[in-house]
Amino acid sequence: MSEHVAITNNSEIAQTPNLEASHEATLFAEPLGHIGNLTITNSLIASWIAVMILVVFLMAVGRKICRVPRGVQNVFEILLEKALEMADSVTGSRKKSEKFLPIALALFLFIFVNNWLGLIPGMGTVGFNEVENGHKIFVPLFRGGTADINTTLALALIAVIASHIAGVLTIGAWNYFNKFVNIKLLLEIPGKIRKDFTVILVNPIKVFVGLVEIISEFAKMASLTFRLFGNIFAGEVLLASMMALFAYILPLPFMFLEMIVGIIQALIFSILALVYMTIATQEHEH
Repeated sequence: MSEHVAITNNSEIAQTPNLEASHEATLFAEPLGHIGNLTITNSLIASWIAVMILVVFLMAVGRKICRVPRGVQNVFEILLEKALEMADSVTGSRKKSEKFLPIALALFLFIFVNNWLGLIPGMGTVGFNEVENGHKIFVPLFRGGTADINTTLALALIAVIASHIAGVLTIGAWNYFNKFVNIKLLLEIPGKIRKDFTVILVNPIKVFVGLVEIISEFAKMASLTFRLFGNIFAGEVLLASMMALFAYILPLPFMFLEMIVGIIQALIFSILALVYMTIATQEHEH
């Protein structure tokens, strides 16, 4: 990743004044520098900005909370109640909704803010030029965090790992382990074979299904990662193409469309995370 852009000094750029800077949308974020072993990329900076926006906004709202709601607090309480009702339709239990909604809602807010940050003027257009192999390359300072596959992969890992932790805490480590590697069914065969000889066939099949579930966990991570990344990255490329054709009026309908896509993708991701946590906390038979 770090080899894609060669960092050069200003004198090298000054020696090539006639080169036209070009920029191509890449599947990965462009590195801007390093802090120790940590590579600072333009999408990482955008993600930090998103976190700062959420922290400042929520702290400002939290300071004005009072026992008798009024004004903006009424709006947020209505939105929170609707979110709980939506979570209830997924979990089937208000108790589970109250446990899992904070995680799902945090994912939604972070993804939502990142998706809309990528539409702000300056994201992808403010940057600097570098020379690599005789070609002047434009490197943007900011890039939407969810347009970087590393960010969406990290979010998918958080959602899937959170579901496993919820499963272990709810039904116990041994029962949760047997949802995937069902040793209990194999141990039951000798005791049940006299009453029901079909356990010789049925139980090994159930064990095999549990092993398939392990593969499905990786499929969940891939699905969450590429669905979010693909939609946001495609929107980024689409807007860049429209702005290259005509920069003033033509991109506006597509920006409005991307605003809707940003909300929908954040909602889909958070609901899927809620579904995964709900499934993980159910017994194997359910």
